[in-house]
Amino acid sequence: MKRMITIHTDGGARGNPGPAAAGIYIEEKGKIIAAFGKYLGETTNNVAEYSGVVYALEWIIENKIVEAGEIAFFLDSELIVKQLNGIYKIKDAKLRELAFRVHTLESEVGGTITYESIPREKNADADRLVNQILDAQ
Repeated sequence: MKRMITIHTDGGARGNPGPAAAGIYIEEKGKIIAAFGKYLGETTNNVAEYSGVVYALEWIIENKIVEAGEIAFFLDSELIVKQLNGIYKIKDAKLRELAFRVHTLESEVGGTITYESIPREKNADADRLVNQILDAQ
């Protein structure tokens, strides 16, 4: 049976650029299967947002969740969602590199992967992970 995975990611930098972190919150059938974040050092908000997607896909691969039928990503960054969905061109070289990494990881995961922009208040769990990491620095 194919699996349906829901992933909320967020990234943030205090200052832009500034100390940054990514938060990842992964669910299956309403149950949390992973919640983690990573400190990224000094970078931009957009790099932090992309990093959350990269780390989530890497986690899916490392934990062998390749039989997922569908993975639905939810981010509060409309820019990143529109870039990953091919609606916006990616002008920044670093963001192009990260988008290429995302698409490479997507091909390893297989299945259907979607990206949707949601309001910040609907992404509170991933946002909370970002702030916990930044507060600890």
